[in-house]
Amino acid sequence: MDALPPENLYPYTVSRPIYSNPTFEEDNKRQAREERTLRDRVSRTCGCSGRQALKVVKGVFPVIDWLSRYPIREWLPSDVISGVSTGLVCSLQGLAYALLVSVAPVYGLYSAFFPILTYFLLGTSRHISVGPFPVTCLMVGSVVLTLAPDDHFLLPGNGTGMNGTEADGIVVDVEAMEAQRIMVASSMTVLVGLFQVVMGLLQVGFLVRYLSDPLVGGFTTAAAFHVLISQLKIVLSVPTNNHSGCFSILYTLIDVFTNIRQTNRADLVAGLLTIVIVMAVKEVNSKFRHKIPVPIPIEVIVTVVAAGISYAIELESRYGASIVHSIPRGFAPAQPPNTELLWNILGSSFSTAVVGYAVAVSVAKVYAAKHDYTIDGNQELIAFGFSNVFCGCFSGFVASTALSRTAVQESTGGKSQVAGIISAVMVMIVILALGNLLEPLQKSVLAAIVIANLKGMFMQVTEVPTLWRQNRADCFIWLATCLASVVLGLDVGLLAGLVFEMGTVVVRTQFPACSTLGNIPGTNIYRNMKDYKNIAEVPGIKIFKCNAPIYFANIDYFKERLRATVGFDSVRVFKKRNKALKKIHKLIKKGKLRATETGEVVSEVSLGVDNKGFESEQDSGRESGQLEDGDWPVPEVEVRVDWALDLPVRVSVPKVQIHSLVLDFSAVSFLDVVAVKSLRLVIKEFLRIGVNVYIAGCDDEIVRKMEALAFFDEEVTRDLLFLSVHDAILFIKLETANGSMQDAMVEGLSLMQDCKEPPPFTEEEDLIETYDNQHRAIHGLSN
Repeated sequence: MDALPPENLYPYTVSRPIYSNPTFEEDNKRQAREERTLRDRVSRTCGCSGRQALKVVKGVFPVIDWLSRYPIREWLPSDVISGVSTGLVCSLQGLAYALLVSVAPVYGLYSAFFPILTYFLLGTSRHISVGPFPVTCLMVGSVVLTLAPDDHFLLPGNGTGMNGTEADGIVVDVEAMEAQRIMVASSMTVLVGLFQVVMGLLQVGFLVRYLSDPLVGGFTTAAAFHVLISQLKIVLSVPTNNHSGCFSILYTLIDVFTNIRQTNRADLVAGLLTIVIVMAVKEVNSKFRHKIPVPIPIEVIVTVVAAGISYAIELESRYGASIVHSIPRGFAPAQPPNTELLWNILGSSFSTAVVGYAVAVSVAKVYAAKHDYTIDGNQELIAFGFSNVFCGCFSGFVASTALSRTAVQESTGGKSQVAGIISAVMVMIVILALGNLLEPLQKSVLAAIVIANLKGMFMQVTEVPTLWRQNRADCFIWLATCLASVVLGLDVGLLAGLVFEMGTVVVRTQFPACSTLGNIPGTNIYRNMKDYKNIAEVPGIKIFKCNAPIYFANIDYFKERLRATVGFDSVRVFKKRNKALKKIHKLIKKGKLRATETGEVVSEVSLGVDNKGFESEQDSGRESGQLEDGDWPVPEVEVRVDWALDLPVRVSVPKVQIHSLVLDFSAVSFLDVVAVKSLRLVIKEFLRIGVNVYIAGCDDEIVRKMEALAFFDEEVTRDLLFLSVHDAILFIKLETANGSMQDAMVEGLSLMQDCKEPPPFTEEEDLIETYDNQHRAIHGLSN
């Protein structure tokens, strides 16, 4: 909506009383909230009826709800077409992503099949394609290479056997190595699933919100670099050592360039051609997606052609190309995870579980918003958890989703997870019948398909300049997470990025934006004084606003900014005034100062001592010797000290130019115990130097928090709370006009005239009133 021009602005008038919080609550009859007991909550949650039982069953198995309403005629043809297209892509991506896990390609087919079955029953998204995802595959692969490196399977001997390969006179037991690696991968997959199921049952799906978009963007970009380097050695077909952990990318690159002369030209040419063709056709699909009814399945075409060429030319035997070799028909038997490995992979499994879920739910939310339905984040956790447990028991690895594969399923007309089931049928056909046709396929072609699908993740780098312009803190999160994940590895890098992100949140709340507000003349609008020219500060009043929760970490900064705003330190003012009053008291006792009938403190000369025609009772008594110096009686006159003028004693007292302070808490959403105690102390420090403090704009929850934390007492009462800044300002103006405000030091000095004892300003009392609990605790420990 366009803003109205100045000549078309419509003024409005509101007539209501000036409301403090107690007055507003009394007039509008505030009611106490009903607090349910634990027994009531448990009975309400655990109560069961037929309707509730059906709701629970539909919540656990969403397929019951949507399948009963499935429009067969409208949706089934589209789901069939989408399922066939997605199934072919799933099969090829499964074969390719198995290379990231460092296991045989057939296990990628298992990972593309089993998770779909359980997600069909438990998932809430209608469009995502469940299966391997490059980032999670690489995270699993790093654990596999750590726990089952080549060095663990070296055999003595100079020849090769049935189950071994020879390299430089060293025999590697390939069969044992592959068996151990798939055991590690499947055991980790089961553990990942268990983590996700437990998180879903505990309803902690909200934890994924701590993975912000900049953090996920930096992490997935770093993962793309890891994937690229890991597949580069396959495209070049050069031997490298297995590296994982910190600086693994650097070590792998060193190995690649050290052995670059051993590059297999057939694999290199096939890989480069595949990358160029796949990326070019994907660009065509993207550019003409509105004109092409079904995207060109370029991965399928390239794979079939490459397998045919390899078989016809015999690339392995004639040029030494590295091919897939064996893709056995059928499924591997179910096997339980190796419990001895679980303790070694707890941390990596948890991080993989979080990443896999975060990626999947992010993609699911995109398509749910596009097609106007909702997903249940906690149910998604349970669905992916059981999918991974089921997949891991059948020798698969971690399942999530991939944006490219999901885009194929949605763009080809997929309406529901029926398309997912049909894609699983296509993968099953490949496993049972067509797998052996892909045995001549070069591994460099599969690696090239993986690299070609990384474009979307690499393009996230273009977000960095935009983030820098919009929010530099988010830009630093992106860069820090990406750099940490590249250098330290994905697991440690994700943790480092998360810690850095939490650190930026703490820093931003520890040093919140604070401002001095002024009034737009003729309105009830108060804005930052630095942002507007047509704005005026209310005379004698400071309005201070804090735009963040106030808690133990930022309360000291809050007090520093408040001192800078008012222009003085209330504690120092109090001490200096105390010192001045003590000296004035002593001089009054000695007769060097007197109080006039109006209460003004003046010296002997200013009272007319040089006037011989005037003599007071004190003068005559002193001259007759009836009173000694310092013992003359002080008249019962209220002494007033104008702290804005020069004092009759040599004490430098800071000037206080305000009589009221308004704290705007409209942006404060949280207070803790330390903040409440410190705020109460700050208010008392201002009150004792004659500056009245008011708090405006508090939410009811903040007021309840204050009451619960015993913020109010005899001095700091609920009467200082006002609904808005304007209410507080109008109240202050009325009080000032009525003359209700007075200096707190007047009473103290009046009492001093009635006795000859020293003034009751003790250092211990001053310490108790001045220092907060933290400083007193440190002082106590030092004794």
